Amino acid sequence: MVAKPNPFQTALKQLEIAADLLKMDPDIYQMLKEPKRIVTVAVPVRMDTGEVRTYMGYRVQHNDARGPYKGGIRYHPEVSLDEVKALAFWMTWKCGVVDVPFGGAKGGVVCNPKGMSRGEKERLTRRYTAMISPIIGPYIDIPAPDVYTDAQTMAWIMDTYSQLVGRPEPAVVTGKPVSLGGSEGRTEATGLGAAICAREAVKTLGLELKDVTVAIQGFGNVGSHAALALAEMGCKIVALSDSRGGVFSRKGINPLAALKYKEETGSVVGLPGCEEITNEELLELECDILLPAALENVITSSNAGKIKARIVVEGANGPTTPEADTILYDNKVFVVPDILANAGGVTVSYFEWVQNLNRDHWSLAEVKRKLEEKMTSAFKTVYETSVKHNIDMRAAALMVGVGRVAEAIKMLGIWP
Repeated sequence: MVAKPNPFQTALKQLEIAADLLKMDPDIYQMLKEPKRIVTVAVPVRMDTGEVRTYMGYRVQHNDARGPYKGGIRYHPEVSLDEVKALAFWMTWKCGVVDVPFGGAKGGVVCNPKGMSRGEKERLTRRYTAMISPIIGPYIDIPAPDVYTDAQTMAWIMDTYSQLVGRPEPAVVTGKPVSLGGSEGRTEATGLGAAICAREAVKTLGLELKDVTVAIQGFGNVGSHAALALAEMGCKIVALSDSRGGVFSRKGINPLAALKYKEETGSVVGLPGCEEITNEELLELECDILLPAALENVITSSNAGKIKARIVVEGANGPTTPEADTILYDNKVFVVPDILANAGGVTVSYFEWVQNLNRDHWSLAEVKRKLEEKMTSAFKTVYETSVKHNIDMRAAALMVGVGRVAEAIKMLGIWP
C-alpha cells in the first residue's frame, strides 16, 4: 500500500519554492517554517448514552503579520496535527493572494460527525470552543466552517464564546446563519469563487464557455455551488462524485437535479440517466475542466500523467502533491491552485467580519460584486506573475501570497 503523502511536508516544500523564487531573507524563511502557536486539547463529551468520550482537538495559528488569524474548523475521523498545520499555512498564503488583512489558522477535531447526534455535536462544539476560547476572538483568531462543520456549528461557537465574555460577539466567527449576523452569499462563496477562477482560466486559454465540459470530484458545499455557477455560465457538467462514488453523462448533468437527488438519497450515485464511475475514474475523464473539491492529496505522481483535463481548478485544499504538480505542468495542464481557486470563502468571511464589526449588513448583490472584484483581481495578479517569471500558477500564487506575508514581517520587525 502506498503511503499517504504528508500534507505538512507538501506545505513546507511549497514554502521552500516560494522562498527561492522571492530570494527571501533566510531569517524570515525560518520564521515562516513553523506555526506561531499550536494548541492541542482533549475534549471530553457526554454522549447520548451517558458515556463520556474524549476527542482530540487542535487549533494551529501560523502567522498573524497581516492581521488576525483566520481559518476553518473541521470535524473528521482522519484529522491530524500535520494536516491542520498544513491547512493553517495555506490559509496564510490564501489571505495574502486575495489581499485580505488576515493571517492563517486552522482547527480540527478527530471525530466521526456522521455517527453523532445533533446533541452530541453541539456538546462537542461548545466544549472545544470553551477550551480554545483564550486564543480566539474578533481581533485575535476568527474560526469558520470547514469539512463537516456548518453555519449551525458556527452559531454554537459564537454563542459559547459570547457567554464566556459576557457580551454578544458575532465577529468571533464567520459562516454563521444570516439571522445571527452571517453574510449573504457566504454559503456559496467558495464554490462561486472557484467558478470565477475557472471562467478566467477558460478565457485565458481562448476557449468558449459554452463548449467547456466539467468534472467535479466532491459534490458537497464547494462542488455543488461551483457546479451551479459553471452551469449558469454555460458550461456542461459531465461528472460528479461524493464519498460513495460518482456519476458520468456525456450529454450533461443538471446540477440542480443532482442536488435534489442527493438530498433524497444521500449520494449522487444512482442518478438517473448516468453511468456509475469511481472517484479515481472521474479524475482521469476526458474533459476541459477538472475541479477536485473533496480532500487533499487526490492528484499524485501515480495518476497525474493520466489526467486529460486542460484545466484543473482546485476547489479543495491541497489536492495535488508537488510531484504531481511537475507532471501536470510538463503536460501543459493549466492548474489554478487552491490558495487562489478556493479563496472565495475567506474573502466573503472577511466581508462578514467587516459587517459584524460595523453592525452592518450588505445585500447579496453587493457581496457578489465585491467577490467578483477580489477574485478577478487576484487571478490577474497571479497570472501576470506566472507569465513574468515563466512559472506555473501555483508557484506564482505562492510568490504573491508568501511575498506579501514576508514583506509584512520585514516591515514589522521583531520585538522585543
